Amino acid sequence: MAQIHVSIVTPETTTFDADVDSVVVPMLDGERGILAGHAPMIGRLGPGEMRVTTGGNTERFYVDGGFVQVADNSVSVLTGNSVPAAQIDVAKAREDLEKAKSQPADKPELMELKNKAVAQATAQIRMSEKA
Repeated sequence: MAQIHVSIVTPETTTFDADVDSVVVPMLDGERGILAGHAPMIGRLGPGEMRVTTGGNTERFYVDGGFVQVADNSVSVLTGNSVPAAQIDVAKAREDLEKAKSQPADKPELMELKNKAVAQATAQIRMSEKA
């Protein structure tokens, strides 16, 4: 099977950089699967599970939203945070969810921040429950 190169980059580090058989990224409107030879694209990521598969082995990462670019058999993911699924701290995610739910949201910009924080914490909890 033809492979595609995947890089996950955060402001601090590169958390993944390898050739894989396939990748699935969490877009704002659902998941998008990417194989070698995929058409060029740029998209906005939502918080959620990113999966990379090589030889039947799948690695899962939580990504905190961001952007994805596909070009020339290469997938670049730029995100604020990327954590392997096994390293998600579910207790902290539950604490973050409760904190986010209690944030004031009396202005549109505060509501947007609250919704983002709730979505991020919920995605981490969902991923940890799958593991």
